[in-house]
Amino acid sequence: MTHVSFLDPYQPRPSPVHHLDPRVKLILTLSFILATTLIAPGAWPIYVLLLALILAVEIASELGVGFVWRRSALALPFVGAAVPIIFSARGTALFSVPLGPWLLTVTQAGVERFISILLKSWLSVQAAVLLASTTTFPDLLLAMRGVRMPRLLVAIIGLMWRYLFVLADEALRLLRARAARSSQLPTSGRQGGGSLAWRARVTGGMAGNLFLRSFERADRIYGAMASRGYDGEVRALSMSPLTPAAWLAMVLGLLILSLLVVLSYLL
Repeated sequence: MTHVSFLDPYQPRPSPVHHLDPRVKLILTLSFILATTLIAPGAWPIYVLLLALILAVEIASELGVGFVWRRSALALPFVGAAVPIIFSARGTALFSVPLGPWLLTVTQAGVERFISILLKSWLSVQAAVLLASTTTFPDLLLAMRGVRMPRLLVAIIGLMWRYLFVLADEALRLLRARAARSSQLPTSGRQGGGSLAWRARVTGGMAGNLFLRSFERADRIYGAMASRGYDGEVRALSMSPLTPAAWLAMVLGLLILSLLVVLSYLL
């Protein structure tokens, strides 16, 4: 059986960030993302302070700055959706770019907002990567219930994550079966299989087969869970109260983030 444990983002380390209560990490991560979103556009010193803050946590987590930056860079291409704001925002014109019958004018306010969105997205993804890499998924689910998130939402997130590995394993089996049926001569220097159209047709069939297998397995799994008394709540031991050190870390982190948001509008 093929294992797909590489999908798990958790990276075990003996760091203080790993040992911090998962409820505190969840609250601080969500607060960091919210505070980063609320920072005023163009408040560059505050962005530098936020970057310094997230860098300090990355170093304390012993994950390595490069590890977190490589994973967070995967979300940067999606910031391309904010490129039109460079031309649509009103402000001082910097230069114009002719595009057929249109004349696109780049404004200073547009560039400022685009860079702000880029930095906010990058910093927020770094915080999410840190949370996922320093907290096991069962602890994250317990933390969600600990902060009173709806149990149905927590159950959906838990089942989605657990059976993502099952779907990935099914997909790898289909790929292995396709490779076994695609002959290849060792001296031909060509890939096994047929033309590009043939490959597209086979890939479409594999996607449909994967959907049918997933649907049937989901129905069987739910029937098995319902027959065993599943009511939407995953039973687990209750979490212990927060320690004074955990309270101190949470309160201090919230105060720092609140101060940075206020300073961004005062500068």
